Amino acid sequence: MSTKVTGMDSLQKKLKKMADGARELDGQHQLAIPDLLTDSFLTKHTNFSNAQELFDKSTFKIDSAEDFKAIPDDEWDQYISSISNFESWEEMLQTATFEYAKRKMGLSS
Repeated sequence: MSTKVTGMDSLQKKLKKMADGARELDGQHQLAIPDLLTDSFLTKHTNFSNAQELFDKSTFKIDSAEDFKAIPDDEWDQYISSISNFESWEEMLQTATFEYAKRKMGLSS
């Protein structure tokens, strides 16, 4: 009696993608907002379809990184809480970073 195992090539490819993704994620990285706040992420967690819309619909003038940095954290957190299922900007970014890592490792689409 013998048993035939199939699907090992597919499994090996998935494991390689996970290992490659883990190597890419190793260490510290600076990620761009569009890499984290993807259209699918924002559609899932807000009523917006992209990051530009999220920024444009705020009551804040955001034409540069300096403009964004000048927004008081508590006011930005209130905005994020009002337009999403997150309590704060930090919580939103943490979740987006986790989802980014899962995508890089081939654990989600």
